[in-house]
Amino acid sequence: MGASDPVVERETQKKEEEGGGGGGGGGEEEEEEEVRDVEKGEVVVEEKVVDSNSNVNINDEQRGFNASMMQTLNPTNPLRIVINGGRRVTAPRIATPPPSQPSRQAPRIATPPPSQPSRPRSISTSPPAPTPTPQASRTALNSKKYTNKISLFLFVLHMILAIGLVGFLVFKGIQGLILASESIKRKEKRVLKYLLPQVEAASLLSISLSFSWQKAVRVWPKFMVHFILWSSFFLSLSAGILLICFQKPATDGVGVCFIAFAIGNGLYACWVSQRIGFCCKVLIISLQPVSKFSDLNQPTYWMLGTGFLWMSFWILAVIGALNFYFPPLIIIALVLSLAWTTEVMRNVVNLTVCRVISLYYILGMQSSTQFCFQRALTQNLGSACLGSLFVPTIEALRIVARGLNLLEGEDEFMFSCAHCCLRIMESIFRCGNGWAYVQIAAYGKGFVQASQDTWALFERQEMEPIVDSDITSSICFLTGVCSGCICVIVTAAWTAKVHQPFTATISLLTFIIGYLMTRIAMALPQACVSCYYVCYAQNPDNRLFDSTIKDRLSLMKAGRDVVVPTPRVPHRFRET
Repeated sequence: MGASDPVVERETQKKEEEGGGGGGGGGEEEEEEEVRDVEKGEVVVEEKVVDSNSNVNINDEQRGFNASMMQTLNPTNPLRIVINGGRRVTAPRIATPPPSQPSRQAPRIATPPPSQPSRPRSISTSPPAPTPTPQASRTALNSKKYTNKISLFLFVLHMILAIGLVGFLVFKGIQGLILASESIKRKEKRVLKYLLPQVEAASLLSISLSFSWQKAVRVWPKFMVHFILWSSFFLSLSAGILLICFQKPATDGVGVCFIAFAIGNGLYACWVSQRIGFCCKVLIISLQPVSKFSDLNQPTYWMLGTGFLWMSFWILAVIGALNFYFPPLIIIALVLSLAWTTEVMRNVVNLTVCRVISLYYILGMQSSTQFCFQRALTQNLGSACLGSLFVPTIEALRIVARGLNLLEGEDEFMFSCAHCCLRIMESIFRCGNGWAYVQIAAYGKGFVQASQDTWALFERQEMEPIVDSDITSSICFLTGVCSGCICVIVTAAWTAKVHQPFTATISLLTFIIGYLMTRIAMALPQACVSCYYVCYAQNPDNRLFDSTIKDRLSLMKAGRDVVVPTPRVPHRFRET
């Protein structure tokens, strides 16, 4: 082999002399070390050490094996190198060539940087360091189970019965127009001529108003909160005065109800004036993610279109009920069915938006609105049905509790009623609240479990005063009232001109239609605010949240911020 042979022999003799002192026990220790290396997943590579100026003929097969082993190694792991059966030497990280440039030479040993000295790996019985994981697992977020199946079954059964009843009443109406006596024919023709156009016009007007309100709230949230609070007062007062001016007993009764509501609305607007600033700030921040989802309003379009078609058949069923037994009872049943159906439509939109926005906050991802809409119509529909019955009742009880709380010191009987009502409110808020839709949409929980878990999150972060004093749901409710009052003013003036006896009936119908259709569209901003609160309570350290809620809590704890919370059980009545 030329000049390199003496060098190789001298290196070999030197290694044998150094290893000869160990006797026979050295070989056993080396075998044990090699076994431990294999158990730890380390690879042993044999290589001769030669002078840098020497030329060593390496066998092609051995060289190919070494190169393939190097390419399969993890570059972050150290490499054990055994030199002619001698002592083990720990080599630093190996700089492997990229796959596109295969190397036919022996691997080079890279010199480690001074700041990162290499050291042998050892077996450790301690568990590895945990890697950061998101707050919620993907399995929980992709739950496929159906929620609240009993409520879903009842709603489907109700829809089957409602469709059958509407179809039968429409048939009775057509039968009355064709086969009934002349008096019944004249009566139904008069109803079709003077009632149907106003109701259909109110449906179209309410759809236009609903999109106008939603767009205005998204573009000018700070101005619209003040505007909605006081415009609902003036519009309801104007509708009541207009109906009283017709000087009919029916219109007078409806007008007095509108005026009474306007007085309460004005008092409420004065009462919540200290909350408006924070409400506007939260509304502005929570609506920011909406711009990232261009198709987020598609569920609203579908629900409003479906609602318009259903109301068109529904009003024909109301006309047909006039030609059947017990018309008042049937019309009341139809109104209740319509209210539940449209509330479910609103909560379908609510669940869709909640899932899109909550996944954005939790995982930082932009999910498909269409997929979330399909999920709300299938797996989470049962929770939407149950919540549509539960949440409006809770909101009504909140209003009653507020009123009784103001009167509890005036009378002993009212004091006892307030005490009882507030205790009921405490249990109801834990088992059912409007904040539950966020966890229903995100994790597929049932309505009651989601309500309890959500309220537990608020209690853990000490956010109950903030969520109790939130007026977003009241703003959305009053937006529906504004649309309903506008529909009443338009259709009442129209009906009084063409056929005044129908004024009170049409006023009530158009108010209900205007209110319900607008609430469907206003589900989007309400869902955004709910996601902001609930997702913050779940992970306050999320980088997507600012210090708005944190600063508010600090001010409240310091006593520098005045909050009028939703009345619940006073501390003096709580069990210690």
